[in-house]
Amino acid sequence: MNFGLLADLVLWAHFLWVGFILFGQAAVMTGWAMGWGWTRNLWFRLVHLAAMLLVAAQAWLGIACPLTLIENRLRLQAGDASYRRSFVSDWAERLLFYDAPDWVFLLLYSLFALLIALTFAAYPPRRR
Repeated sequence: MNFGLLADLVLWAHFLWVGFILFGQAAVMTGWAMGWGWTRNLWFRLVHLAAMLLVAAQAWLGIACPLTLIENRLRLQAGDASYRRSFVSDWAERLLFYDAPDWVFLLLYSLFALLIALTFAAYPPRRR
């Protein structure tokens, strides 16, 4: 079995998860300003909110992200190195050249979850 390829697939799933959360919120905010009806889709908004709340809850409870754990295990089985810290911490350090303690990411997750929840309340989804 090609564990390196499986690890890469999990990495892409992780990027898609993060992208859905970040770009989903950007789309909702833009849709609110532009009057795009699809950004009020109930299922999209519920899944989007739940995705971010899951991330924030894991951070508050000190639970490691399952995608990070799976990817690390696969990378080790492939003979590669695993992340030194969490997925987001590791990639933020790599992409932004910024090393921050885990509490910074906890704060960011919490604030972003709050933003999504406030947007959900101020620009509520509609059933159709």
